[in-house]
Amino acid sequence: MSPFVSGILDTRSLSVHRPGQFMSDRSKIEWTDATWNPVRGCTKVSPGCAHCYAETFAERFRGVAGHPYEQGFDLRLVPHKLTEPLRWSSQRMIFVNSMSDLFHEGVSDEYIAAVVNVMMKANWHTYQVLTKRSSRLRELLQTKLRDAARLPHIWWGASVENRKHGLPRIEHLRQTPARVRFLSVEPLLEDLGCIDLHGIHWVIVGGESGVGARPLHPDWVRNIRDQCREAGVPFFFKQWGGVRKGRSGRVLDGRTYDEFPQTPRYVVPDLKERTRRLREFESESMKTL
Repeated sequence: MSPFVSGILDTRSLSVHRPGQFMSDRSKIEWTDATWNPVRGCTKVSPGCAHCYAETFAERFRGVAGHPYEQGFDLRLVPHKLTEPLRWSSQRMIFVNSMSDLFHEGVSDEYIAAVVNVMMKANWHTYQVLTKRSSRLRELLQTKLRDAARLPHIWWGASVENRKHGLPRIEHLRQTPARVRFLSVEPLLEDLGCIDLHGIHWVIVGGESGVGARPLHPDWVRNIRDQCREAGVPFFFKQWGGVRKGRSGRVLDGRTYDEFPQTPRYVVPDLKERTRRLREFESESMKTL
């Protein structure tokens, strides 16, 4: 039987809140249910990074003893977070490394493979992996991660903020054997013109938020929306952004856009099987990390 549910499935309906779960078990990001950060911290690579929300958040806690971001936004691995998805018993849409970039040059191939191994074992979730380092994504999905690339519950995405830096990332992503490819066009900093959406399965668009937010022109958004419609690609408009993004909202031309690609839905294994997979991963990671 196919693991897919026909049509678009919003997995928020599958999530059940229970007190005492991990703090990353819930997310305010509009297009996901939960975040999972087995890596923390990052470095800037392009104009889209200029007002990084993750850096702003993390640096507030630099020097606060015992806080997860005691080291601010310095890059570091967090191995004790690796097994979180294996411990979550209800299905979730999971944004991987919302506070980092899995394909950062400071993260080894072996550690990336361990993160992906968890995603393969905890396959009752859907994972959204987003990077600005698309050339490394392409290299690993073509080689060491090729088996994972073909899985429908792991979505691979590239960040696109402008033509110069963003459009080449789309081409890198298209050159991978990924089963599901998506674009996070946020913050959108200029009109992208005509985009080749062949092989792209989802597009998220949003403006920059917070102090110093750069403006988002409605016509830039409409251009992408209209191209998605023509190409049959699900379109998700996240926000207009600005200093107070709650006031500007996320309505485009009188409506909201909350479209998702078709989402795989697997049966959640029972406790015995989840425990077996957890122990299996722990045994494998001891040999490789």
